[in-house]
Amino acid sequence: MPFAHDTEANLRAAADLVNTARRLDGTDALTTPEDLRAFRTRWRYTGRHDGDAAELAAVRRARTRVGALWAADRDAAADQVNAMLRDADAVPSLARHDHMDWHLHATADDAPLASVVLAETALAAADLVRSDEWDRMGTCAAEDCDAVLLDLSRNRSRRFCDVNGCANRAHVAAYRARRAARTDA
Repeated sequence: MPFAHDTEANLRAAADLVNTARRLDGTDALTTPEDLRAFRTRWRYTGRHDGDAAELAAVRRARTRVGALWAADRDAAADQVNAMLRDADAVPSLARHDHMDWHLHATADDAPLASVVLAETALAAADLVRSDEWDRMGTCAAEDCDAVLLDLSRNRSRRFCDVNGCANRAHVAAYRARRAARTDA
């Protein structure tokens, strides 16, 4: 099922946000206001940007809530989405700006970035809940990885995250195992 461009973008941004804390090297990729500015720019979040430690702390708290969506089943996710929308004072409206055609904004233009992240993630997740596509939210199949993923593939075949190179590691391990099996035979 194809989703609106802003739904996909917000879900990808949410997965990227969650995965800033789920790197195999143990580093958190969201520890400075500069990291936050880069994240905000990469995902084109509009609105207020304070660029200070308080904003960073608020977005990191939002990251925890967004990450909890991946652990929830569809019914629990609906409750979490509703709470996120309430807590962010979401009032969805259509917007068109820069090079983007009509899409949903979920908060006032001067809302704090953490509220924008929560509300836009919640609106996108709501699309998955109401279209019964919640299984598109998954976790990496690599045994040593807990990163999240969003499977928007047509055949729902995505198994590995983007953040830790897990698909490549799995393919290399499978190749080495096949090669070792041929050598032993």
